[in-house]
This record gives sequence, structure tokens and C-alpha cells, in this order.
Amino acid sequence: METVDGVAFRVRNAVLALVGVAGLVMKAGLGGPQAELVHNHGGNVAGSFAVYFVMANPCRMLRQRRLVTAAVALAVVNLFEATDGFGVMANTYDPADYVANGVGACLALVVDWVVSRVAAKRAERD
Repeated sequence: METVDGVAFRVRNAVLALVGVAGLVMKAGLGGPQAELVHNHGGNVAGSFAVYFVMANPCRMLRQRRLVTAAVALAVVNLFEATDGFGVMANTYDPADYVANGVGACLALVVDWVVSRVAAKRAERD
């Protein structure tokens, strides 16, 4: 069974964080009927997804680790939004970004749960 203190768990989180970063980088190249929506809020979804998995390793030993990780990730990305990119990055304030941040954190939480369930079932078979 996949344990939260194993190397596989930490590597999995690093890979999934990179998936979020890739989404952040690739959002500019996406077109189609929802291109404006993706351009405006896709970075928030991808960013909060990535931050969730970055924070999953430090939060791995806590009770209710997924909920704590999601809360920490949301706090980080929402503080980033509220402080105009921590004063480091130019950021356009849009209240809808908070919703997009929540969507990204919830998506990450679901992906975390599904991947963990698949790994547990695979370990039971072996």
C-alpha cells in the first residue's frame, strides 16, 4: 500500500505539481471557444493545483491531510491574489480568481484521492 511517508508518495506529488506548472505554462497556447475563460482563470486553476501538491509533502503526516493541504494551498494562492502577487509579480485583481483557485484546489484534492485509491488497490493485488 502507498504510504504517506514513502518515496513514491513524494515523487508522485512532485510529478503532479509539475503537471500543474505545465498547465500554467501551456494555458497561453490554448484556443477554442473557451480560450478567454482559460486565459483569464486557467492559471489560477493550474496554480492552485500545483500548490496543493507542493504542500502535500509537508502536510503528509497531519490528520485530515487532504483537507489541511487544500486549506493551506487555498490560503497561499488567495494571499497571492490579495497582495497583488506578493508585490513581486504584476497581478490583475479579479474576484472570480478566488473561485478559480477553489476549483484548482478541489480538483487537486479529487486527483489526490483517486490516485491514492488506485495505488491502494494495485498494492492489494500485488
